[in-house]
Amino acid sequence: MTEQTPIISFDHVVKEFKQAGKAAKTTRAVDDVTLTINEGDIFGIIGYSGAGKSTLVRLINALEKPTSGRVTVLGTEVSALGEAKLRPIRQKIGMIFQQFNLFSTKTVAQNIAYPLKLDHWRKDYQNRRVKQLLEFVGLSEHANKYPSQLSGGQKQRVGIARALATNPKILLADEATSALDPETTTEVLSLLKRVNEELGITIVVITHQMNVVQQIANRVAVMSSGKVVEQGNVYDVFAAPRQQVTKRFIATALNGVPERSRVERMHEQWPGRLVTVLIRQHDVTGDDGVVTASGQNISQLIAKHGIDSSLLYGGIDTVKGSAIGAVTYEFRGDGVEAFLAELQQNSDIVDFGTAANPVPYEQAVARDGQDA
Repeated sequence: MTEQTPIISFDHVVKEFKQAGKAAKTTRAVDDVTLTINEGDIFGIIGYSGAGKSTLVRLINALEKPTSGRVTVLGTEVSALGEAKLRPIRQKIGMIFQQFNLFSTKTVAQNIAYPLKLDHWRKDYQNRRVKQLLEFVGLSEHANKYPSQLSGGQKQRVGIARALATNPKILLADEATSALDPETTTEVLSLLKRVNEELGITIVVITHQMNVVQQIANRVAVMSSGKVVEQGNVYDVFAAPRQQVTKRFIATALNGVPERSRVERMHEQWPGRLVTVLIRQHDVTGDDGVVTASGQNISQLIAKHGIDSSLLYGGIDTVKGSAIGAVTYEFRGDGVEAFLAELQQNSDIVDFGTAANPVPYEQAVARDGQDA
């Protein structure tokens, strides 16, 4: 989209919960969050358990009201509306859940039709819409089955179809793939991508799985202790994470930087200089300056300095069409120091030293500017 149109915005939003009891405590679940989600986005909200992401999403459909600040959805400040005026806004917001939340005593078709029934659609319109949605999610032959007869992936497809029944503008997916295996997760995420691209629905994905964000989102916000600690385009956040919590998430999603035990094993087998080179295809511009591309001229520098090299370990992922990852080499020869000095001028490296003179793991990782 060339023009960015906000569809959801948080303006200095705080949400506190008071705990019952004599020593009444106040817990701040959402802490001064300012965030904009644009129409057409697939926006990931990621954080560890207790980060505040589920509370944040409940503020979108006004199941929770902010303690302070404003939440605006589809041009209306929902934080200021009563229940009666919230109904038409909520009708434009679909939701899918981790545990599917299907009615066990209703068939697939009846589950999908349920919101249409609540909305008093004519019976023939209901039937037509259910048939259309069953085709869209690939479950036409399962219309008369019950949830217990379906796989986890099929149940989530029913959940998506039901969420789409009333033609929403926004779809909220709260840990929608957490109960699924990796292959089924990929299938469900592909379906959500179709929902976004073919139906033009804005999707907000709440998850603790960075690989989910990697596969589907175009923008992401990272939450920790109720705050949004980092946000931006997915590639920028993956390629140049600035906060420790984001770096930990990235490590779970991207292959490449070897763990301590692997480095120790490599030192046992390879006597030369072990160096991990971070691969970042493009520059990343942030509020605190530009993080340049990394690892783009390794081959030329190896040839220039005439050193011997062995590729030992690594992984390159594609995020939004651009490469990102890390590659570990063993370098040997008289020109290694000069080679590394030049490599470091435009690449991020982690130098683990040699077998005879190893650099302690934490010390090596800390030296890297990206704290990989």
